[in-house]
Amino acid sequence: MKNFLKIAALIFLLTSCKQKFANPHIVIQTSMGDIEIELLSKQAPITANAFLSYIDSGYFRNSNFYRVLNDDNQPSNAPKTELIQGGIWKSNNKLASALKGIEHETTRQTGIQHLDGIISLARLAPGTASTEFFICVGDQHGLDYGGENNADGQGFAAFGKVIKGMNVVKKIYKANENNQYYDPPITIYNIVRE
Repeated sequence: MKNFLKIAALIFLLTSCKQKFANPHIVIQTSMGDIEIELLSKQAPITANAFLSYIDSGYFRNSNFYRVLNDDNQPSNAPKTELIQGGIWKSNNKLASALKGIEHETTRQTGIQHLDGIISLARLAPGTASTEFFICVGDQHGLDYGGENNADGQGFAAFGKVIKGMNVVKKIYKANENNQYYDPPITIYNIVRE
């Protein structure tokens, strides 16, 4: 009986020490509320791990959501998309400019499509993405590999999805903007691991 209790206690300890989630979760803490995101690190390991390294380095402390794309602020003759964009470009441009871009993981490689609530990295050319990210508002297939929103056809690197706080994303999406830029930017107090 004594050995049984020891084994039961050991099993309890081992199971209670298990990771809370199968994938890493992060929380974007904003002035309009929190957004919890599950990082799809098995499908997009390069992108998800790079983003976690920026979080662990404290890069997102006192950053912001600074840009929004909606139906009203894009040229009528161009493919449209709906998203909110954030990062350190406005709050710490020196650091944002100094960071080396990461290897581009396309949606063709990862299988993660740009659907409502997907988080993805903003970029210029493939391999230039780092701290700047966006969250899709609605399904945005033009951002996927082969989509019409990128002249190079490589799309953007999707790496996670909102699991709590989509109401906050939509509140940010509707905030005051001028020519695609929030006026004023929406404060991100920090991004932390859950």
